[in-house]
Amino acid sequence: MSFTAPSREQNFVLKHIANIGALAEHERFADASEDMVEAIVEGIGQFAAGEFAPINRTGDTVGAKWDSGKVTTPPGFREAYQQFVDGGWASIDGPEEFGGQGLPYSLSALILETCGAANFAFTLCPMLSFGAVEAIHAHGSNDQKAAFLPKMISGEWTGTMNLTEPQAGSDVGALRATADPISEGEHAGKYKIKGQKIYITFGEHDLTDNIIHLVLARTPGAPEGTRGISLFIVPKFHLDADGNPGAPNDVTCVSIEHKIGIHGSPTCVMAYGENDDCIGEMIGDEFGGMKAMFTMMNNARINVGSQGVQIGERATQQAIMFAMDRVQSARAGSGSKDPVAIIEHPDVRRMLLRSKALTQAARALLYYATSHVDQATLDIEGAKSRAEILTPLIKGYGTDVGNEVASIGVQVHGGMGFIEETGAGQHFRDARIAPIYEGTNGIQAADLVGRKLGLDGGDAMMALITDIKAEAQDEDALMLLAGACEDIANWMASGDASIDDRLAGSYPFMTMLATATCGMLMKKQHRIAKAELADGNDPFLKAKLVTTRYYLDHLVPEVMGLKAAAMGGADILYTLSSDELAA
Repeated sequence: MSFTAPSREQNFVLKHIANIGALAEHERFADASEDMVEAIVEGIGQFAAGEFAPINRTGDTVGAKWDSGKVTTPPGFREAYQQFVDGGWASIDGPEEFGGQGLPYSLSALILETCGAANFAFTLCPMLSFGAVEAIHAHGSNDQKAAFLPKMISGEWTGTMNLTEPQAGSDVGALRATADPISEGEHAGKYKIKGQKIYITFGEHDLTDNIIHLVLARTPGAPEGTRGISLFIVPKFHLDADGNPGAPNDVTCVSIEHKIGIHGSPTCVMAYGENDDCIGEMIGDEFGGMKAMFTMMNNARINVGSQGVQIGERATQQAIMFAMDRVQSARAGSGSKDPVAIIEHPDVRRMLLRSKALTQAARALLYYATSHVDQATLDIEGAKSRAEILTPLIKGYGTDVGNEVASIGVQVHGGMGFIEETGAGQHFRDARIAPIYEGTNGIQAADLVGRKLGLDGGDAMMALITDIKAEAQDEDALMLLAGACEDIANWMASGDASIDDRLAGSYPFMTMLATATCGMLMKKQHRIAKAELADGNDPFLKAKLVTTRYYLDHLVPEVMGLKAAAMGGADILYTLSSDELAA
């Protein structure tokens, strides 16, 4: 199915929610002028539709192939990736001193969103690279930055993140990979890396001539748990005297996973040091691995939240096109017996409007989060704490939205949605990974109530709720939801709720708070669209009024029912023993 980037929508949300114009008033982002932003939005939309979208289906049906440690990407991927690099799309927010364009992270996120809607699986490659660049730039030495960043920022080399091991999934502290210091010879001062990592996205591929792995491992005598973890740069190929790929570095792709979706993205099992000759160099301080890795993970969590927007956009577009073409039955309320396109039937309209409203709300939340990341780099008061609260919201709620909308897309297709040839099933299968990786959505909810609830002594959370209430002055349902979120936050912060109680209610609370935040952003868009529409008859603005109204009137009240679960406590979860629960 064809894909058209939602450029008008993206520009509207960048302007009114991300407040991209205010960012451009700062010297650091002065190049992000209105003309530049619009050119990027239009340019990446045309690129994604022309280069990434046509090979999305091939990526699913052919998939990445593994043979004797080498991975071949699906037909067309190498050429499309080279076009991505040549177009400068990989370097949008990279530091200028290393060849980047120095533009806001919000625009980098926009590029990933657009490319991911065109080709969800393929876009995982630059997504992880962007995070690796950020980690090296934040924690690497000057020599490391000079050696690796220019070619990673340009996209000439890609990067990976290596946390998970077979015995250590979300419990990163249980990892066993080792890093032994080298005291003499050509690699003196570096480390011998040994261990196996699993679920490594684009850990091996044929798109570039080097891959820069960021690997968590333990040095000798390191403390147990996450306190004893360090981070290492491990290139696929050593760098020669000129900084180009040289000899292989004893890094092997043992296999790739056979997955229900994202077939175009090789998910690799990586072995380091099988021949006892894998060399890495420490990035940051010893035992500072988790701090350095979280620089990358926070970036990745927002970008995974974007994947919910990506799949929601693509699935909605396809469902609408199908609904307009599929003629079946008369519309019951029309008084005519003539069959109509199914888009005329009330329940199909409900599904399509719900899909559009959910996707647009998640996009607003995404841009709102990225804007606060940018503001934090400018040391704007309150921006860092707001970004920290928004990160689990966009990752958790955004990916939940993507799954729901992809499922609706299959439903709109009816029986044809269950047939692979239509492609609707691919979106449904692809979407399912997003709530799992980069910290499951349950972990995001635990982070929200365990870390983010108490930020700035609880003031950061209350500031967000206060902002929601300010926008909700004439919205009874949104005001009620904001009040419910405040009640839950206060209860969780009090001595009345145990740790188990907070965790038991964390997921429904995350959904409620995300919906309330989206409600605030949709209300703001509704207000602005209404004012702008007063001067004309713009179809985009008319649609914006309806989708925002639908979200406020139908989706905001829906989640009030979650308050009972959010404050219900953990007792009922442990009424049965494990054996009784399994019976």
